[in-house]
Amino acid sequence: MDLKLEAPPPTDEERAAVDDVLGTPPSGWEGGTPTARDQRVAVGGHAARGRRHLLLPALHAIRDRVGYISHGAMDYLCQRLTIPPAEAYGVASGYALLALEPRAPRVVHVCDDIACLQAGASAVTAEMTRRFGPEGSTTGKATWQRSPCLGLCDRAPAAFVQQAGGLTEQREAAFGHASVHLVNQAMAGRWPEHHADPIPQAGDAGLRLLRRVGEVHPESLDDYRASGGYGALRRAFELGPAGVIREITESKLLGRGGAAFPTGRKWDAVARAPQRPHHLVCNADESEPGTFKDRVLMEQDPFAIIEAMTIAAFATGCERGYLYIRGEYPLARHRMQHAIALAHERGFLGTGIMGHDFSFAIEIRRGAGAYICGEETALFNSIEGMRAEPRNKPPFPVDVGLFGKPTVVNNVETLLNVPDIVVGGAAAYATLGTDASTGTRLFCLSGAVARPGLYEITFGMTLRQLLELAGGIRGRMQAILLGGAAGSFVNADALDMPLTFEATRAAGVTLGSGVVMVFDDAVDMHAVVMRIARFFRDESCGQCVPCRVGTVRQEELLTRINAGRPHGSAEEEVVLLRDIGRVLRDASICGLGQTASAASESAARLGLLSAGRRS
Repeated sequence: MDLKLEAPPPTDEERAAVDDVLGTPPSGWEGGTPTARDQRVAVGGHAARGRRHLLLPALHAIRDRVGYISHGAMDYLCQRLTIPPAEAYGVASGYALLALEPRAPRVVHVCDDIACLQAGASAVTAEMTRRFGPEGSTTGKATWQRSPCLGLCDRAPAAFVQQAGGLTEQREAAFGHASVHLVNQAMAGRWPEHHADPIPQAGDAGLRLLRRVGEVHPESLDDYRASGGYGALRRAFELGPAGVIREITESKLLGRGGAAFPTGRKWDAVARAPQRPHHLVCNADESEPGTFKDRVLMEQDPFAIIEAMTIAAFATGCERGYLYIRGEYPLARHRMQHAIALAHERGFLGTGIMGHDFSFAIEIRRGAGAYICGEETALFNSIEGMRAEPRNKPPFPVDVGLFGKPTVVNNVETLLNVPDIVVGGAAAYATLGTDASTGTRLFCLSGAVARPGLYEITFGMTLRQLLELAGGIRGRMQAILLGGAAGSFVNADALDMPLTFEATRAAGVTLGSGVVMVFDDAVDMHAVVMRIARFFRDESCGQCVPCRVGTVRQEELLTRINAGRPHGSAEEEVVLLRDIGRVLRDASICGLGQTASAASESAARLGLLSAGRRS
C-alpha cells in the first residue's frame, strides 16, 4: 500500500510571498529540478543553500500575506532554498509570531507579563475570555492570545496587532493603555496608533543619550544634522580606525546589554582579526520584561543609531551591518528603515561615505517573537536561517561570529554612547560616573511610580534618587525588580545603593537591561514570581537539558508553594529552589538558563513567597 503523503500545492498568494523575497524562478521551474537555467535566481542546489539567510524573511512574508505558514507554502520555500522541511519547521516553530496552523487574519496579542499584570491585564484577559472565548478562539476575522512583554511597560497594559492580507492591507500596531474597549476595537479591525513616548526629563540640559528625543523630528535627516548629527562620523574619519578604538577604550565604555563587557576590547579584537569580511550586528531584540529603552531610541532617534553603527563599522573594518529588531516593534522598524533609505540617498551609507574610501550598508532583520534571540549567538543563527539556539563558546563572536566571520555585536544603548565619545573625547566621557562605571545609563521605570518612563542618569545616583526623579513611589512599596525577569528583587534596604556596575555586583544583584519595576503592597507577589517562572519555561529554546528541564521544575515548585502544598516543609522547598538555581547557573549553555532562577531565589530570600506577603 502506498502511504506517501503530499502537501497540497502552495496557493498563488503563497508563491508570490516567497517570490517577493527570493525572486521569481525561471520559467519552466515547477518546484522541482529546474528545466531552465537562469543564473539570476537560485532555485535549488548549492547556490540556493547559500541564500538560507533569507529563510526567516520569507517566512515573515508568507505570514504577512496569508496569516499562517501552510504545508504547501513551507514545501515551496524549502524547495526554493534546498532546505529539508524538518529543518525549516524547526526554525519556524521556535518563533511565537509565526503560526503553522490556520488562524484568523487578525491576531490581537494582549500582554499579561509582570508590568501589565499589576496594571490590570488580568481584568482585560478575563473580559476577552468572557466575550470571545479562551485565547486562540476566533471571532469573525480575529483571534486573541496572551503575550509576554511587548516593551510598552511605561504604558501598561499593552497590546500588539498583526493583520495579514495583501500588501496594501498589511498592518501591524502596538499600543499601550489597552483597556477592554480598545482591545475590542482592535478585534474589530480598529486600533489606536502607537504614539510617541513622553520623556519625563524632556528639556533637561544634562541629557546626552535622550537629548534629541522629542526635540528632533525622527524622520528628518536635516533636523538631525542641524542638531549636530554626523559631526561624530566626520570626526571619526579624522581620527582614523585606530584613533576611534583608542577613544572608545580609554572612555571605559562597558556594554549596556547586561554583560558589561568592555566595548573597546571587543572592537579592537575584531579590527585585528585577519579573516574577512567583518560583520557588525546591532542587537535591538530587547525582549527582557520591563525593558523599552531601545524601542524609544529607534522610534525617536533613528539617525543617531545609524551614525553610531557607521562609526563602529569604520573602526573595526566591517563592510556590512545588520540591525536585528524584535518583531513586536513595527514603528521602530518603519522609522529605522526610513532613516536607512534616506542615509543611503544622501551619501551617509553605501559606497564612498562622505567622500571617503569607506563603504558600509545596513540591513534590517526582523525578529519573530523569541526571547532567546537576545543572546548574541542565537541571534546569529536566526539571521543565518537556522533555529534560534545559542552556540557554545569559545569560539567567541570576535573570532567566529555571523556567517563564521569576525563580528562586533553591541546593543542600541551601547552604540548610542559612541558619537558623544568620539566628539567630546574619552577623557571628558570618563569624568562622568565612577571609575568603573563611566558615562550615563538609561533606566526603564514602570509599575508603582508616579511618572513611569525612560530616564537617563549619571552612574552613581542611588536607587532612591532615581525613584524621586520619577516622582516617587505610589502607595507602599513591597519590592523592586532590578534588571528585568532575569534580574533580582530588592527591598527598601537597597534604596541607598548606588546604581553602578560595581555597587550592584557587590550587593549580589545586577543592572541588567536597566529595568526598575516597582511593586506596591497591593500586588500579589506570588502571581508575579509565577509569571516570571512561566516566562522562562516558555522562552527556553530547549537545546540544553539543565534549562529545558530546570525551568519546568522551577515552575512546578513555585506552583506547589503558591497552592500551599509543598513537598515536605516550605523551607525544604526553598532549599530545592536554590539547588535548581545552582544547576541552571552552572550547567546551562547561555544566559537565559543561567539567570532563570535569579528572580525567584531573590523573592524567596526577601520572604515574598510566604503566605503573609499575599494580597
